[in-house]
This record gives sequence, structure tokens and C-alpha cells, in this order.
Amino acid sequence: MKATGIVRRIDDLGRVVIPKEIRRTMRIREGDPLEIYTDKDGEVIFKKYSPLGDLTDFAAQICDTLYKTAGHITAMCDRDTIIALSGGVRRELMDRRISKDLEHIMEGRQIYRYSAGDTRLVPAEGVDRYGISVAAPVISEGDLMGCVMFLYTEGSGILGETELKLLQTVSGFLGKQMEI
Repeated sequence: MKATGIVRRIDDLGRVVIPKEIRRTMRIREGDPLEIYTDKDGEVIFKKYSPLGDLTDFAAQICDTLYKTAGHITAMCDRDTIIALSGGVRRELMDRRISKDLEHIMEGRQIYRYSAGDTRLVPAEGVDRYGISVAAPVISEGDLMGCVMFLYTEGSGILGETELKLLQTVSGFLGKQMEI
């Protein structure tokens, strides 16, 4: 654990303010759920909660199935990191922070499809080997949970309507599953 040197007092309602610098660095936004952990040494740890993160094994199975069905590198992310991947080099993308490009696609809450001449959008920070071909945000009860996407590398073709509909179906299914 890394010390920040920042000290905050608890107010009379039991609240503590997480400093803006930490919220920005950790991408904690207003309304984000946080898990609270304690340990025997008296430490209290706040961790961003990811409902999709709880489905990591399920997400990996979905990515494997999509890869086998469509033949395209498939990845899934929560609002912060890549949580599942099939067909690509896992160590390059797994658990990497998502790119600002992908964050922007997700916040738009629309399906994205790369077209010839578009600016190449990458899925994760510091990784430029892959581009986003098709991305479908996962939305549950109006809340953005993550995204499922097909990726491309140099020389890959542009994906069509079938791949777009496939990801749209999967993202809708995941959104519904998270409502249960």
C-alpha cells in the first residue's frame, strides 16, 4: 500500500472526503460504488467496486465463445480495466487500464464501429498493437457497467453488420443479467 501523506477528518455524519487528486488518478467518479475492507491492523481500505469484475470467469467464457464464433480478438472491460480477452496476447491487455478513447466510447453509450479513414482507437493505455473494431457498452438499469469489443491488428479487415449485431446482443444480455 502506498502512503499519500494526505490526512482527512471524519465529519459528524461519519463521512470522509476522498481528495480530488486521488479520485482523478483512480478514476473515481461521483456515484461510483466503493467496497470497504478492514484488516486486523486497523486499516480501512476503499476499493472501486466492479459488478462486471465479479463476472470475470463468465466474461472470459463469453470472450472465448465470441472468438471461436466470429474469429476476431474479443475483449471485455469494466469501467476501468480489461477484465477478459480471447484470441490476443493476454499479458499485453489483461488488467490494463482502458484508454481515454474507449472511455469516451462507453460514455457515449452507443455502439462504435471502425470505418476506413477513422482515427485508430486503442483499447488500453500504453498498448498500440490493437485497435477497436466494434465496441458495445454494457448498460444495466441505466448504469454503464463496461464494454464488450472486437479488436483488430494491422492487416485485419473492417467488420460488418453481423459482428456489430453479435456484440449488441451480448452487451444487452450482460446488461440484463446484471439486473437480476
